[in-house]
Amino acid sequence: MSFKSTFFEDYKLDDKRVTLGRTITETDFVVHAGHTGDFFPHHMDEEWCKTQPFGQRIAHGTMVFAIGIGLTASEINPEAFSKGYDRMRFVKPVHIGDTIHSEITISEKGGAKKPDMGTVTEHVEIINQRGEVVLVCDHLLLVKKK
Repeated sequence: MSFKSTFFEDYKLDDKRVTLGRTITETDFVVHAGHTGDFFPHHMDEEWCKTQPFGQRIAHGTMVFAIGIGLTASEINPEAFSKGYDRMRFVKPVHIGDTIHSEITISEKGGAKKPDMGTVTEHVEIINQRGEVVLVCDHLLLVKKK
């Protein structure tokens, strides 16, 4: 992890970065369920899941989001502030043993209420080991101008 100042003017539309991967484990399921209180059988009951069309436990969407976004935090920009996330969708299920990584593309730039700031949208795709998009969202940033 490192710090790198990137100002509004430095962001270029369609610039892309790709993170390292992370394999999802049963421990991830258990810890996330404990943190959130979401012990739904879809995530925790292996035998019940065998009787369902999906056939195996499905990762919590919020866990996939948290891990996938965590992967993007390899570089800290002290000139930017997260305003949140929009248009999040759980596209495909993630299972124990799947390996995910994140691909981040600068998709929009615009003005902000403060004249010394701009807005940047990072389109985030979380992708499994088969190259399938499993989650998408837009990360909204408020970024200082030079």
